Formats: sequence, structure tokens, C-alpha cells
Amino acid sequence: MKIEAIAVDIDGTITDDTRKICISAIESLRAAEEQGIPTIIVTGNVVNYAYAAQVLVGCSGGLVAENGGMIFKEGYNNNAVEILVNREYIEKAEAHLKEKLGDEYSKNASHDNNYRATEIVFYKTIEKELIEDALKDYEHVDELEIYDSGFALHVTDKRVNKGSSLRRLCEQNGINMENVMAIGDSENDEEFLKEAGVKIAVGNADDSLKEISTYACEKNFGDGVAEAIEKFALRG
Repeated sequence: MKIEAIAVDIDGTITDDTRKICISAIESLRAAEEQGIPTIIVTGNVVNYAYAAQVLVGCSGGLVAENGGMIFKEGYNNNAVEILVNREYIEKAEAHLKEKLGDEYSKNASHDNNYRATEIVFYKTIEKELIEDALKDYEHVDELEIYDSGFALHVTDKRVNKGSSLRRLCEQNGINMENVMAIGDSENDEEFLKEAGVKIAVGNADDSLKEISTYACEKNFGDGVAEAIEKFALRG
């Protein structure tokens, strides 16, 4: 199979467990770009963070941010970010959580929620079960998903995810999902790995991700990314 594009998560995948970017990942992604294989950044991070990572690493395939809440690519959608979740819907969930959690909300909510358009994020200083309990009587609770990225807890609209938004971006830019190699490390990467033809879990990935993968890397973090790119994208 010829790989047409690489879709890769950021935290815990091209970065280590302290969120420092791995030089090996940068070098391998740039090598793929030089052979005409674009990289798409697929992340739970805010869009400006994702865009900065894309530019600094040298990726040309665009990005999926906020766990699928928005997508962006130079030249696509008149160079505007496409937002795939109604902000009003998330604002209602946020108001509910603020009321139910009280001080626990202000103590544990991520400082970058002010920059997010499509989800609510908590530091992992709060138990996931506490958020779930607070949402039990929310009228749209069945339409929400709580992801553990390994670095934070994300409350999202389950009608979109990294996978559905990656497919939308690829299809509208002429990329066959069967020829996409997706690389991730945590539970919020499952959807976009399932959409791709080649599914890669780096060595430090959750066991659940390894179970659905085409290949589980021997190496961790960015070294695993480099291992997978060498094996599947740059061979021959």
C-alpha cells in the first residue's frame, strides 16, 4: 500500500510524557514530506497550538483540533477554520458543569478553555467520575463524551470526533482514507485510527489502542513515530 498521508497526534505521540517534542519525530515527518507524503496534525489541543506545531514541524496536510471540533488547511474553506460543533451547545454544558461543580470547576478547569470553541477541558487534578456525576442530570448528557487524553479530560460533543473530522478533511482534499497512516497513543485517538487504512500505536500507547492497531511500535513517543514512518511510508 502506498501511504498518501500521515495523520498524527501531538501529546504523547510526537512529544514525550513531559510534552517536549521529539527530534526523531520532526526528522521523520519532514522526510515523509520531502517524499510528497503530507502530515495532518490530529489533536485535542486548541487550534492555534495545533497550527503552530504544524508550521514548526513542517507539516502540509492541515489539522484537526479540539478532538474533531474544528479542521483547517491552507487553501481549504477559503483559508478559514471550519468549526464543526455549535458553540452554544457546549456553552450550555459548561454552564451546567460550573453550577454543579462549583469550586471544583474553577480549581480544575483548564486555563485554555477561554480559547476553545467546541469542548470543555479539565486538568487531571479532578476525577473523571466527578464530572460524569455532575452531568447525569444534564438534558443532553447522551450527546456528550468524556475523553482521557493522558494529559487532560475533554468534555466533547460525541457527534464529532478526531476520526469523523479527519475523514471530512481528507475526503474534501482528495485523500483516500485507506491510504492514510494514523499514529496515536491514547483513548481519544481510537476513532481516527479506526478510520485509517494503517493504524499505528506508539510503544507507550494505551493497550486498548494497541489492540485495534495494524502495528504497535517497539519504541515510545517520537521514536515510535519515526519507526512507523520508516517501516510503512519511506520503505523502498
